[in-house]
Amino acid sequence: MDSRYLRALVAVADQGGISAAAQALGYAQSSLSAQIKRLEADLGVSVLVRSGTGAVLTEAGARLLPHAREALELEEQMRRAARGDRPRLRIGAQESLAHVWMPDVLAALEYGANGTDSGVDAELTVANRRTLEAAFSAGELDLVFQYDNGIRALGPHTVVGHDRTVLVAAPSHPLARKDVVTPEDMLRYDFLVAERGCTSEMLVDRFGRDLLAGAQLAMIQGSLSALLRLTGHGHGVTLLPELAVTRELQEGELVELRLTERIRPVSIIAQWRPRLGAAERGLHALLDVARRADPLPEATRAAGPAGSPVRASAIGRR
Repeated sequence: MDSRYLRALVAVADQGGISAAAQALGYAQSSLSAQIKRLEADLGVSVLVRSGTGAVLTEAGARLLPHAREALELEEQMRRAARGDRPRLRIGAQESLAHVWMPDVLAALEYGANGTDSGVDAELTVANRRTLEAAFSAGELDLVFQYDNGIRALGPHTVVGHDRTVLVAAPSHPLARKDVVTPEDMLRYDFLVAERGCTSEMLVDRFGRDLLAGAQLAMIQGSLSALLRLTGHGHGVTLLPELAVTRELQEGELVELRLTERIRPVSIIAQWRPRLGAAERGLHALLDVARRADPLPEATRAAGPAGSPVRASAIGRR
């Protein structure tokens, strides 16, 4: 089966239509349509339903799609092997992790922080949780790094690190003037989250419901950067992993609000696809580097700041 036909199918599925797929691949629309028809002739089934607004996969096309992605990735691996190129490791990370931590981890991997050459070319995709999970399920990513949302991952996975959970606001925010902030203090102010399923909302669901019961959640349809800018301009407070706000805290654009009780740290989870072949060595080298770069080592987690015990009641909440 010609891989061009499979690439055409994947492009239509990703772009939502034949015209957009043809543009993405640099083909004439008629040429891409002909490739889809040849694929259907080879298989003896229809893989697309065409309409005036685009094209959608048939049930047969949907069953074929993940295998088409795998076949195209295998073809890329064979090409790289034949050229003598290093295997590719496709990595995904949440924006809040990619803000500071992930670039340092990849730099350490590149420069052999674990004492050996990783043996892979790492490619990083930064996106929200929903996008990463869809790409991982579709076989477009080999490894993803995400904050633990309390839902047990399927397949190979491990904890590679931990991060403090911090409540932050602008220096000009009324709560920033208080030595200690109580749950009741926060009820008068908006609590900002970037979008459904984002890290800030996940942290509220997991660790902050008892602290933030009754708080007004203000949804921002945007990125982590938009959330940080609005918080920095005093539009509300937000709950984030410390890694996501390291620079803003250091430069005084945001301040951490001291709560009556410290919120439990959140784990960083790595999840990967089995049977990565030549990329396995690089995968395990990267996991080793990530563990060495744990933002919150065990001794720090156990001690915690004086007078601020970890909230045991929050463990396992979602």
